[in-house]
Amino acid sequence: MAISKKQKEARAKVDKNKLYSVEEASALIKDVTTVKFDASVDLAVRLGVDPRKANQMVRGVVTLPHGTGKDVKVLALVTPDKEAEAKEAGADFVGLDEYLDKIKGGWTDVDVIITMPSVMGKLGPLGRILGPRGLMPNPKTGTVTMDVAKAVKDVKGGKIDFKVDKTGIVHAAIGKASFTADKIAGNANELIQTLIKLKPTAAKGTYIKSIYMSSTMSPSVQIDPKDA
Repeated sequence: MAISKKQKEARAKVDKNKLYSVEEASALIKDVTTVKFDASVDLAVRLGVDPRKANQMVRGVVTLPHGTGKDVKVLALVTPDKEAEAKEAGADFVGLDEYLDKIKGGWTDVDVIITMPSVMGKLGPLGRILGPRGLMPNPKTGTVTMDVAKAVKDVKGGKIDFKVDKTGIVHAAIGKASFTADKIAGNANELIQTLIKLKPTAAKGTYIKSIYMSSTMSPSVQIDPKDA
């Protein structure tokens, strides 16, 4: 694939043999992002774990201090007594049976679904639709709860969930290229520190093997794991 002049210039600014600090990488990503829209900034952290073993699975949630920069669309599947609470907290769609029917028909135009323990039984049959899209609510990520208002506010405020993939890498969007470098660095550090706290006791050897930061169509910048 042909590389544009802007992409060549961007690649020339990144020293592939250098390990950058989080702060240096955050500033550099802003400098090498050339797309005309507000690019997403992503972090890819390779962990020294074997995700095939249950005792080495790394998954969790983190609230990014500066938000994601994305307008997250939230569906609250709740009983009528919780509808006002969910709407007040900022949920974009609130209801139950009518939305279950829409999902059965293939509608999944949301980013996060929040529900209550008593409703989970109705969601089971929709697992084949919601599961592959990462939309199935889960108590471990705080999306199955009686405190619906808090869950909605957390998600709207920058709470994301992450899970190590089968190759041992955690991928997460941590902001936008329009953020200041300080805000990108703050969000990156929050995710990295959360991953360190989640280190499985069964994981041996080097835990954080590599960290790369990139934005949409930008070259990736390698971060020194020792700086994390």
